[in-house]
Amino acid sequence: MQAASRESYRAAVERLETYVRGAQPSAIAATADELLAVAGLLRREPRLRRALSDPARPGTDRAALVAGMLGGKVGADALDLVGALVAGRWSTSSELLDGAERLGVDALLAGAESNGDLGEVEDELFRFGQLVDAEPQLSNLLTDPIAPVSQRAGLVRDLLAGKARPATVALVEVALAGFGGRSLHGALTRLVELAADRQDRQVAYVTVAAPLGDDEERRLGDQLARIYGRQVDVKQNVDPAVLGGVSVQVGPDLYDGTVLRRLSQTRNALAKR
Repeated sequence: MQAASRESYRAAVERLETYVRGAQPSAIAATADELLAVAGLLRREPRLRRALSDPARPGTDRAALVAGMLGGKVGADALDLVGALVAGRWSTSSELLDGAERLGVDALLAGAESNGDLGEVEDELFRFGQLVDAEPQLSNLLTDPIAPVSQRAGLVRDLLAGKARPATVALVEVALAGFGGRSLHGALTRLVELAADRQDRQVAYVTVAAPLGDDEERRLGDQLARIYGRQVDVKQNVDPAVLGGVSVQVGPDLYDGTVLRRLSQTRNALAKR
């Protein structure tokens, strides 16, 4: 987001955090669903997006427009949050859409945190991403651009029924819709990171040939925590193709100490001779 959009989004997040402090988890979850429904409306209606981000129209007028459209259709809390969102200055209409979608995700994560489930939601999102990556047929079904998102979301609900928390299922549906313009894999990864960030944690994606033991994982997490200055959640991906060693991805930082990488470097060095 550009600077003006970031400021508008932050103002709406501050309003959300004030609301969350006095609301029940079930109410927060319901408000999150309504915020995401509004984001879906903005995605389907580009003319509405443009009207609600028009810099020539005062923020109070844009908030009044939203109130007139959504009054009686969403709850008072969701209406207040959407009003705060559209009253800000947005650099582009697409950034307003991103802000609305992100605010809905923030509300889902806040509801899970209020319910004491946020850590589990983070893990469930990661494990679902691993399942999709490991099952090409499932991946093809969930990323089929011809199939409506509602159809793919129904498949996810059937798959996760009784196996994942409601917030996890809702967040996977956000990922299916292309959260922030990302692929399904990229959206799930970003949602895992947002869940960790809300807990003041960093995520480390670790690729190994064989699973790390609990003590090894704990030691690695402690070492990374010293480097990054915050608790690190280690997410393991087992890939026998790396042969041995460890690859660690933390944000943009990649530490690749795998045997496969060393072999590749050796082959490249020999090829240049």
